[in-house]
Amino acid sequence: MRVLYISFFVVLADQVTKFFVKGLKVVPLGINIEGMSYGSSKELIGKFLKITFIENPGMAFGLSVLPKVILVFITIAASFIILYFIFKNRKEGLLFRLSLALIFAGAVGNLIDRIFYGLIYNYAPLFYGKVVDFIQVECWDFTIFGRTYTTWPILNIADLSVSFGFLIILFFHKRVFKKHEDIPAEEITEVTGQQTS
Repeated sequence: MRVLYISFFVVLADQVTKFFVKGLKVVPLGINIEGMSYGSSKELIGKFLKITFIENPGMAFGLSVLPKVILVFITIAASFIILYFIFKNRKEGLLFRLSLALIFAGAVGNLIDRIFYGLIYNYAPLFYGKVVDFIQVECWDFTIFGRTYTTWPILNIADLSVSFGFLIILFFHKRVFKKHEDIPAEEITEVTGQQTS
């Protein structure tokens, strides 16, 4: 379960960066972060990597296939399922647990936006918040789900966390999903006390 520390720090980094991009004012605590104007950009590495403040009211890539409340509850359910798998597989290999912890952190990071940001920023009721995105990477033109993009969709740390989690599974799936047939027959015999044919 130690991988949940990684989840915690990813969610923390995700929320802190979003507050610095969008801004945050909490008078009783003396917090007053200016933030960026909506749609404005700051170059980090020339025009290749920029911080561009936008908000996403829907799913990944700006899709709005499901009503927002249903999307929120599906994400909550998925987060609990992932958390259960992390607990159930707490003695499995590090890569598997790490991939789940990153996917879990990304889901929770964006879930916080969807559930609470409407109330925090006073523009929508509970469960109707928009996800703050700000990492913009310029790339070649491409089309996905019928939409053509001239830049990679603008992301946040939660999105990157989910992506890295899936990439670990994609590139290291043989190590992530080890099966008994990968274990030498002598080791199985030692554990079970039975001969394998």
